[in-house]
Amino acid sequence: MTQPSRDRAPAGDAAGHGTSGPPVSPRDIAAAERLLTAGRLNVEGRLVQASNATLYCTVEHDGRTAACVYKPVAGERPLWDFPDGTLAEREVAAYEVSKAMGWGTVPPTVHRDGPYGPGMVQLWVEPDPDVDLVALSRSEDDEIRRMAVFDAVVNNADRKIGHLLPPGDGRVYGCDHGVCFSVEYKLRTVLWQWRGKPLTPEALEALDRVAAALGDGPLGPRLSELLTPDEVDATRRRVDLMLKHRIHPYPPEDWPAIPWPPL
Repeated sequence: MTQPSRDRAPAGDAAGHGTSGPPVSPRDIAAAERLLTAGRLNVEGRLVQASNATLYCTVEHDGRTAACVYKPVAGERPLWDFPDGTLAEREVAAYEVSKAMGWGTVPPTVHRDGPYGPGMVQLWVEPDPDVDLVALSRSEDDEIRRMAVFDAVVNNADRKIGHLLPPGDGRVYGCDHGVCFSVEYKLRTVLWQWRGKPLTPEALEALDRVAAALGDGPLGPRLSELLTPDEVDATRRRVDLMLKHRIHPYPPEDWPAIPWPPL
């Protein structure tokens, strides 16, 4: 079995290079979700640097093939601060919030059964090797700023530099959202350059969309399928606080502000 990393996919990439059908773009949400949900998963390798079982796969359905990441629940390592067996659902919940915000921060992600049982399946995004991820993480790029807002909404406790996926088209996607949505404030990220600064009008509009979707929209019921009631309520409160104060949050006072290692 090969041992791919996010630096290089062993056989094609998320755009479907070398496959039998047209490319599947992470921007084509309906097609990507359909392929990830209904397709046949073929395990090609394992991402050996991941702390939990993370398998590189191809997924095939109706003449379409793409690369994806499959994280079975059975391969999750227990954590002291998150309930066992919940990381895959948190990854999907992060994707649902990303959709509601309208920014597409997270690649299409579904929860389904696979060769090693139920788990999370996410469309693979191959990062451009010419992009300096450290410089990108320290920049004031609009895509990075959107990700900082998204991370605050989902209470991301592990935004590392290596979780940034710039495919080279101007977009930046984020991966590895298994430790999000804690009821306690645990935001831990390398993206603190906007702390205390006013949120942009674009960010406020995105937060309004999430608030509406959590209210009478479909996001509240969807998150209730993936998270505990307290975690859904805490998400509502974070959105409400950001809309009230209209600034990027500050680091927690009693929690490490930056993940280790930051890469």
